[in-house]
Amino acid sequence: MIETTHTAAAQAGIDRYADMFAALGNTARLSILRLLLSAHPDGLVVGELQAELDVSGSNLSHHLEKLKHQGLVHVVREGTYLRYTASTEALQELLGFLYAECCTRNKAIRPGAITKPCK
Repeated sequence: MIETTHTAAAQAGIDRYADMFAALGNTARLSILRLLLSAHPDGLVVGELQAELDVSGSNLSHHLEKLKHQGLVHVVREGTYLRYTASTEALQELLGFLYAECCTRNKAIRPGAITKPCK
């Protein structure tokens, strides 16, 4: 058993990151985020997302709201359209949290290995 002592603030941060990971733990939401990252920095309007993912409007709306609530996407109204973009800041923070211990304290992974492009 791992013994840890967390302050209330540290625990709140861990809870926040857990909620972000939970939001990404859904196939549809992970697909949405990957699609938005591929369209970065311009993002996509809802119709483009719907056409690309072949999901109903209500289903897409539910997933986008969950991602927005966790701060993983941004939304801007453009007339009658809603444009969504991936929050690269939130993703960077989330990955920083995930890799903080392994790259600083015990050096389990070299920091440079994290930034290598995906294959």
